[in-house]
Amino acid sequence: MTNYLFIGVDVSLKFNQFCVMNFEQHVFFNLSFANTPDGSNQFVSKLKDIYSKFHFDKFIFCLESTGMFSFHIACFLSSNEFLNSFNSVVYQVNAKDIKNYKKSFTDLEKTDPVDSYIIADFARVGRCKNLHPFRGSQFIALQRLTRQRFHISKNLVKEKLYVMNNLYLSFSGLVIADKCDKPFSNLFGAASSSLLEEFSSPEVIANTSLEDLLNFISLKGKNRFKNPDNNINLLNKAVRSSYRLNQTAYEPINIAISSSINLIRSFESQIKDIDKAILSTVSGLDSNTYNVLLSIPGIGRVFAAGILAEIGSINYFKHNSKLAKYIGLSWNRNQSGNFDSDNRKISSCANKYLRYYIIEATSSTLRCKFSFIKDFYDVKYNEVKKHQHKRALVLSARKFVRLIFGLLHKNHYYIPMPSVHNSKIV
Repeated sequence: MTNYLFIGVDVSLKFNQFCVMNFEQHVFFNLSFANTPDGSNQFVSKLKDIYSKFHFDKFIFCLESTGMFSFHIACFLSSNEFLNSFNSVVYQVNAKDIKNYKKSFTDLEKTDPVDSYIIADFARVGRCKNLHPFRGSQFIALQRLTRQRFHISKNLVKEKLYVMNNLYLSFSGLVIADKCDKPFSNLFGAASSSLLEEFSSPEVIANTSLEDLLNFISLKGKNRFKNPDNNINLLNKAVRSSYRLNQTAYEPINIAISSSINLIRSFESQIKDIDKAILSTVSGLDSNTYNVLLSIPGIGRVFAAGILAEIGSINYFKHNSKLAKYIGLSWNRNQSGNFDSDNRKISSCANKYLRYYIIEATSSTLRCKFSFIKDFYDVKYNEVKKHQHKRALVLSARKFVRLIFGLLHKNHYYIPMPSVHNSKIV
């Protein structure tokens, strides 16, 4: 590293501050350039002048990860022809890490030149060694899609929870019914949503003939109910167990419920469109890693794309514990004296997007009854009396990470173990 050049970039909307130093902390220049292609080309020209005099072996760029502001300059630096000829590397660093590193210096001002100097020195002392280099724009494009799906999915869950509050006011019996007594398996399905929109109150449902109700749910459910008469009986049971409101209260609540149902339909439609775009984008990336993930029971094409977009190369991680920590599936010990707490918090600096896709993939494997995970989940579920599902799910996800890491690291597809009953004893 003694003949490397370290460049710290303090990124802002209109300008980028570049601090260029060598291993001996000699600063060649610390200048501001416009955050435009022309401004970036001016910086490269300035860098060429330095190289012509000193002939450095490698350029290491370090910049704070500042959302969209740092995207264009990172793409420019990682794809520039002159910089690539020296095997240059671009790192995006969490702003918290830079802030904590700055605390090791005393009495520094808060200015762009000072910040760019700190970022360059952060790279000089080797703090970037364990970080992931910036990946190409195609990976970023996939990442934007998978993260947008995460964003919409979270809003979809929030909207469903919100509509449940309004639904409890107008149709409490439908909300409080046990799973076996619910007239619809999916409260936000086509038949259930149409019922909530077209029937203004439980009283109206109670005054509707059984034949009309049967025809209604059969039509809206596209004749997919196995026993529609049972659905009607459960619906009437929910009506009887619901509180009645003053008639003037129903209309505003129904408008709110209808508005939320329209949003839910829109979110679900957008997720379908994004899923199509994800599958189109992922086809041009690392197909082998993608296919290894697809070989695992329960991981579908969209979840595999989300995991691939966030992990990138498995070579960034030396051990499955490192990957688990990056995902946020590791828990710091909380101990003092003879006390050792069972409650341990997940790191807030973890990749929340990757954690979402890993947890969702784990949940999918449980629905597929993937025995490698399902048996472990059942054991952990029965160990405690509180938070059984959440605890068992995240612990199963941690075990799932070991499997993913092992397959990707060895570049092997998942091969199911032969059943004990089908195996022959030799």
